[in-house]
Amino acid sequence: MAVRPVQVNIKALDAPAVGRFWAEALGWSAYRPGVTTYVGPAGGLVWPDPVALGIDVVPVPEHKTPTKNRVHLDLATTSATHQAELVARLQALGATPVDVGQGDVPWTVLADPEGNEFCVLEPREIYRDTGPIAAVVVDCTDPRAMARFWAEATDWAVHAVTDDHASLRSAGAVGPYLEFLRTPDVKTVPDRVHLDLLPCAGDDKEAEVARLRALGAADLDVGQGGDVPWTCLADPEGHEFCVLARS
Repeated sequence: MAVRPVQVNIKALDAPAVGRFWAEALGWSAYRPGVTTYVGPAGGLVWPDPVALGIDVVPVPEHKTPTKNRVHLDLATTSATHQAELVARLQALGATPVDVGQGDVPWTVLADPEGNEFCVLEPREIYRDTGPIAAVVVDCTDPRAMARFWAEATDWAVHAVTDDHASLRSAGAVGPYLEFLRTPDVKTVPDRVHLDLLPCAGDDKEAEVARLRALGAADLDVGQGGDVPWTCLADPEGHEFCVLARS
């Protein structure tokens, strides 16, 4: 029994516009299967994608608060030239530089058109085969505990764990990493970015939700009502995530 990450959920005032930004940023396509805008590899909508972690942009009426998101994307590059070209292209698409206290670092911190922070990394060998998204990064106070929870919750394997950083990746070693980065601050506001998970084929959604609760997940009321096909939960440090139903 397990669930697997299938998409990054981003809330936006203008979901189609934010979806177009991310599609152009990643070299993917934006699809409108319903009220949300789904961003995934070009060539036609495939969901769930067997390798890539898609982006589902969901329309909401609220603006992003000034508080930095505790979940963000890291984008991969293959050379210093590629990094510089990607940063320039993203800024031309509407991204803006952001100072989150990063200091003098080899990566570039930007925000999408609605202020969601992300990083364009310098070339790193570990991300050579991830695709355009190198990692989904989660700020937390205890990376070791977060790695334990998420490794037990999902079908992803732990790759590295220290007091300051932990990383997981799919059991097939494909697609992006899920990383936990130790930060001194704690979660104070609902995030604009979270993971959506899907039970593995043949597994029962409600049984998976019960298993996640037993691991330490908490029920979460975000105004979703009782008639939606997904279940909203929070991990032990309060990061929101949803368990989707297979159609």
